[in-house]
Amino acid sequence: MSLMIEALIAAGQRLAEALRAENEALAALDLPRAAGLATAKTQATDAFAAAFAAAARTGSTAAGDSRRDAAAMTDRLQHLGAENRRLLQRAIAIQSQVIETIAGAALPRSAAPGYGAAGRPLAARQAPPLAMATRA
Repeated sequence: MSLMIEALIAAGQRLAEALRAENEALAALDLPRAAGLATAKTQATDAFAAAFAAAARTGSTAAGDSRRDAAAMTDRLQHLGAENRRLLQRAIAIQSQVIETIAGAALPRSAAPGYGAAGRPLAARQAPPLAMATRA
């Protein structure tokens, strides 16, 4: 196995581990832990991109066992990346609901809601219902 391919596979494994750790935190809705892992994920992504660029620049290709390892790593990274995107979207949606709930609760209750089309009073804005599960 060439050194460039070895470096690429090692960088891919580091990135896979960073994604796995962040996915685990996001799945548990441990957003502070997930945020703390962002730097490691960024560094692993940068290292993988650099290793990929170096392998491409030198024309390095995987053969034999390293080809099988590279294909497995590609599949793993695609799966982890898709799961990461899904979990991040879920976390963003939940945080948006929390922010809307807090903002809705902060609205003064004594203020008149105002008037809308045809002079009809506007309905008072209510925060949407929110359910959250956490693990201690």
